[in-house]
Amino acid sequence: MNFKLAISYVFVALAASHSITVIAADNGRPAPSCQLTSLDKSRHFDLQQFKGKVVYVDFWASWCGPCAKSFPFMNTLHKDLESKGLQVLAINLDENTEDAQEFLTKLSPNFPIVLDAAQQCAQDFEVKAMPTSFLIDRNGVIRETHLGFRPGEAEEFRASVERLLAEPVASE
Repeated sequence: MNFKLAISYVFVALAASHSITVIAADNGRPAPSCQLTSLDKSRHFDLQQFKGKVVYVDFWASWCGPCAKSFPFMNTLHKDLESKGLQVLAINLDENTEDAQEFLTKLSPNFPIVLDAAQQCAQDFEVKAMPTSFLIDRNGVIRETHLGFRPGEAEEFRASVERLLAEPVASE
């Protein structure tokens, strides 16, 4: 079964239950190092370059309805909290980048949109639904995982981001 089909099945199951916050085994482990590129392939990103910031990593695809609803929330979060050390990073999993670009023209994101062309990052993070968001603390540790997106939970998620922003970076 291909990745997109597997994600679709999980998404359908989640749609019935809205979205959930996962207190999973993943939480508390270091975030994987992911090699990503901008949609136009002109810039390269490594997830580890954001160590020292709180990172909101969002895996999304153009065919995902809740993903479209999450973008305005991420825009607001980025605008309000970037100066306090938040980095929002949206990782696209579409097989066709034109689908992603068309999706984005309607949403005008103000944060980096990157590709995970080989879907290695999604596998390393064990993405189970669309969207799936991870909160990574300033030390590079996954602290929260959210499957799906429901606007009613946005304030709770924002509070989690603000709590992490208030934490210091551990000395090495």
